Amino acid sequence: MTAFAALHRPGTPLLLPCAWDHASAFALAGQGFPAVGTTSLGVAAANGLPDGASATRDETLRLALTLGSGHFLLTVDAESGFADDPDEVGEFARQLAAVGAVGVNLEDALGPPGRHAAKIAAVKRAAPGLFVNARTDTYWSGDGDPGETVRRLDAYREAGADGVFVPGLTDPARIAELAARFDIPLNILLSPAGPTLAHLAELGVARVSLGSLLYRSALGAALETAADITAGHPPRGTAPAYADVAALRGA
Repeated sequence: MTAFAALHRPGTPLLLPCAWDHASAFALAGQGFPAVGTTSLGVAAANGLPDGASATRDETLRLALTLGSGHFLLTVDAESGFADDPDEVGEFARQLAAVGAVGVNLEDALGPPGRHAAKIAAVKRAAPGLFVNARTDTYWSGDGDPGETVRRLDAYREAGADGVFVPGLTDPARIAELAARFDIPLNILLSPAGPTLAHLAELGVARVSLGSLLYRSALGAALETAADITAGHPPRGTAPAYADVAALRGA
């Protein structure tokens, strides 16, 4: 078992914050998080590109190159692998592993489950040590069909996935059922309106991702600060000192 895989413990889940650039990743690691992920929305928006459209392959690899040698474990959100061809997805995963990434998140985007399973198998062939978190979007952008969710996750588990991810699922009973069904870690996306981190732990979840929440919160804080200053009010919240942010360059 790899050091990253060992962090996935049902009942004591890995809380995975997701960064979008060098500073955000090293700042989060500096707060004691042993592993940091990337957020595809944050990477796409920061570069003026669409999310979920396979438009950020180069940007994602470039970010992995700058973060892979950090003092934290890095897992990369690779959308659906930036290709339909499983071998191309496997090659991208090999490149991620070569620059130091220990995990990859692959989403099915509700495409054919057989194709997604083939991508997972290709990644495990190309980079056997890479932790593959197989995501299904049945709850994120589909109708949340429980049967379809299980069918997809079963296929991904059979293809070699190391963990399964069901963003958009917030029903505690359903989360507990999935956690008990699979012998590999269940990953849930934290929702402000859903179960808390402590509750997800009680349900048997092994990994809780923050997704794009931190990026969106940072953007919201920037807008609030600008609005406060415009209105003549003191800015709310806190901001790191200039020197502290500058120091992250050499972290």
